[in-house]
Amino acid sequence: MATEQSLPRRERRPSTSAPIVDIQGSVGPAGISRPKHRRTFTGFGAGEIKSVEASIPEPQREAWLKHQVGGFKDKDGFESNFVRHIETTLARSMFNCDETAAYAACSLAFRDRLILEWNRTQQRQTFADSKRVYYLSLEFLMGRALDNAMLNIGQKELAKGGLSDLGFRIEDVIQQEHDAALGNGGLGRLAACFLDSLASLNYPAWGYGLRYRYGIFKQEIIDGYQVEVPDYWLDFNPWEFPRHDVTVDIQFYGYVHKSTDENGKATARWEGGETVKAVAYDVPIPGYATPSTNNLRLWSSKAASGEFDFQKFNSGDYESSVADQQRAETISAVLYPNDNLERGKELRLKQQYFWVAASLYDIVRRFKKSRRAWREFPDQVAIQLNDTHPTLAVVELQRILVDLEGLEWDEAWNIVTNTFGYTNHTVLPEALEKWSVPLIQHLLPRHLQIIYDINLFFLQSVERAHPGDRDLLARVSIIEESQPKMVRMAYLAIVGSHKVNGVAELHSDLIKTTIFKDFVTIFGPDKFTNVTNGITPRRWLHQANPRLSDLIASKTGTHDFLKDLTLLNKIELSVDDPAFRKEWAAIKLANKARLAEYIKTTTGIVVNPSALFDVQVKRIHEYKRQQMNIFGVIHRYLRIKAASPEERKKFLPRVSIFGGKAAPGYWMAKQIIHLINSVGSVVNNDKDVGDLLKVVFLEDYNVSKAELIIPASDISEHISTAGTEASGTSNMKFVLNGGLIIGTCDGANIEITREIGENNIFLFGNLAEDVEDLRHAHNYGQHTLDPDLVKVFEAIEKGTFGDSKDFAGMITAVRDHGDYYLVSDDFQSYLETHDVIDEAYRNQEDWITKCITSVSRMGFFTSDRCINEYAEGIWNIEPLPIETAEPEKINS
Repeated sequence: MATEQSLPRRERRPSTSAPIVDIQGSVGPAGISRPKHRRTFTGFGAGEIKSVEASIPEPQREAWLKHQVGGFKDKDGFESNFVRHIETTLARSMFNCDETAAYAACSLAFRDRLILEWNRTQQRQTFADSKRVYYLSLEFLMGRALDNAMLNIGQKELAKGGLSDLGFRIEDVIQQEHDAALGNGGLGRLAACFLDSLASLNYPAWGYGLRYRYGIFKQEIIDGYQVEVPDYWLDFNPWEFPRHDVTVDIQFYGYVHKSTDENGKATARWEGGETVKAVAYDVPIPGYATPSTNNLRLWSSKAASGEFDFQKFNSGDYESSVADQQRAETISAVLYPNDNLERGKELRLKQQYFWVAASLYDIVRRFKKSRRAWREFPDQVAIQLNDTHPTLAVVELQRILVDLEGLEWDEAWNIVTNTFGYTNHTVLPEALEKWSVPLIQHLLPRHLQIIYDINLFFLQSVERAHPGDRDLLARVSIIEESQPKMVRMAYLAIVGSHKVNGVAELHSDLIKTTIFKDFVTIFGPDKFTNVTNGITPRRWLHQANPRLSDLIASKTGTHDFLKDLTLLNKIELSVDDPAFRKEWAAIKLANKARLAEYIKTTTGIVVNPSALFDVQVKRIHEYKRQQMNIFGVIHRYLRIKAASPEERKKFLPRVSIFGGKAAPGYWMAKQIIHLINSVGSVVNNDKDVGDLLKVVFLEDYNVSKAELIIPASDISEHISTAGTEASGTSNMKFVLNGGLIIGTCDGANIEITREIGENNIFLFGNLAEDVEDLRHAHNYGQHTLDPDLVKVFEAIEKGTFGDSKDFAGMITAVRDHGDYYLVSDDFQSYLETHDVIDEAYRNQEDWITKCITSVSRMGFFTSDRCINEYAEGIWNIEPLPIETAEPEKINS
């Protein structure tokens, strides 16, 4: 028998008998890779829903009602739902159920319950057929959803007991959730707070945003540098519902075909180009202590032709067989793609139009189901533009009404301007969005024509009111006459809205006297208003700091202050109660110990919880002046090093904590992060310094990390150059959690001072009215650097913290390029104020009094108050009474 080795080796050989054919002619229809998905939409209008209900036969109705699902009512019901999801949804058992699986099952159990209220809320809103508000924001920084759902439904203690019975700690389960990566800074967190308040106050409202596959980015700190990596937050997300039946085709590029119809009316048709499909994903937003559960609809981009081209694949063109899908998916891949390159700019604009076009299609579709006349559109729909990102919605609605619905221009424009409100978030002229005319011409040719027409009619009206003032026409024109010409999106938003609001009193005054001064002349002061920002106490006190929330409730009698924050004033009566003060201090120390443990676990740095925790966590930007903070830290370090061992005992131990992301293309902000980490690596390892000073940078700052950091703060830094921060909301969060703040007279710091009293806040620096004069003096007069800042620069330049070339940009910006953000001008005042803080902190009795008094006076800064102001002054909408709940209806 032949051995295995001796068997003849069989090789595959090419066939020699294949027929040779000269292939010509097509075997498929031209230009078709696969049939397009047909759009369908859910829901009925208010009029249809009653007739649909009446048409359902009684036996069917009885069967539905008999088997109607109910959420869990008690601990036993929760445990039953939990185990069912473990065993059937997740296909696991008690033997392989880890904390990740426990999070999934717990979330699904709560989601089941939310869904029932969500459906009823949508049905109730459809049935009532009242005016709705639609909040358009490119960011929604939602944070973790499970803890929020438990608290808003009022079942966290029940879940805690149920999870304990099943062998899990609720804290460990909550920690498994990824933050929803749908935002970056205060803009997105404000939008999330507003959604919480809209639901809690029972307003009929929807949010519209984009479903970013990779978020803005996940921040890693490697060798002191920020490195951006994708944020895979969607690996498991039980809080979203794909609506594959709610899709919208979005057009880009192409050309405009103008013609005249049979009535002699000029018409325009946008034709050709590329189509991308928007797919809806819905996220339920539960209100606190109410069954109202509103909706956040996020759009995801897909290739209109499908994700896979079989014909290209079969012809060997494997890469381009998925190219359409890859190109389409980049639209909703990342928040704020780097726009340092032209392709990045085009992607950003594409992103903005994709989102507003899909959202408006949805809003218009919902309105048309009511069969009302178009003139009633503003009576049914209020759309709020959160900053300039959604401004193309103004143009898109005008296009829909004129080109698709056939309305006359003036009638359509009247509808548009009565529908939109615009919230401005910046006084920095360089931060006001502009898009080049050639880019819009290329990407959105019909929209550019409409923008030019809007501008023409607007300037004609200005000329009639202010004849001969050509300078005014140039200043307010939506089209900036530069090279290339630019479209000023903020101006377009003002012209296309009936109300424009700032977000703090100083900010609203500044926009009326600086960047939008001419528009106040044209439209009058009534078009401009102020709504000072606020925060939701449900997340930022009750969820982030439950022990403090319960301590406050022990003095107010109930947790009703979470719905009416002005009730906090009752705790001022207990400011001298020894037991109350002792518990207050114990809670703060416990929160600091928890953060210290997190710092040790994540960075390896050991910090003393009894030291003063000095915190600055926010987006990294020169105007927020993290660079001034780290210069101050260096100054403190140099003082400690220069002191004798005996003198060092007089220093107050301090931990300086930083956190925040720099935009990928923002070089200077990344340099600031590098300096903070470089200083930390020197200071934290200096035996002379020990516990007197620690410097910590916490990577990948997000909402859930904020919930850990904010309750542990003793002093927080809100030190923007006066007149640059529109409002700020983290200042409110820190004070609400019993921390004091050091800040400039900027944004909401001014109103916080007014509410809590000057004795309870540490203000420093120049005032907004002096800033321009100082800048002028820097450039055209004498600019002498602060001597203490010079010492800091010398320490950096001699290599104390690494290669000085790495930090040269920060130094030259102050020393050689005009110090635009007034770091040198404010530095001495900043240092002196920190000395005052040190002295104040040593007197813990007075410090605790300041903290309790501050918290008791924070009632004004709730997002519930903001939403009521918007509803009354801008949107003209009413809350929907819960008593009008109807029996189960078909979902809208």
